[in-house]
Amino acid sequence: MNKAAMRSVMAKHSDTQQALAEALELPVSGLNARINGHIDFRAGEIIKIIQRYGLSDQETMEIFFETMAS
Repeated sequence: MNKAAMRSVMAKHSDTQQALAEALELPVSGLNARINGHIDFRAGEIIKIIQRYGLSDQETMEIFFETMAS
């Protein structure tokens, strides 16, 4: 999980953690745990984020699979 890239996309869309957590049907603490890498995002959550922000394949890879590419 690339926290900086995720936060950048959220800021670009003027989104808050509260709003994103609600869209994902998560408590804010659950979203924070995912962004901080303590819990993995589920596939369905990733799909919702891709759709919410219109992420490209490259952006998706950079945000969610950064460490796998290394």
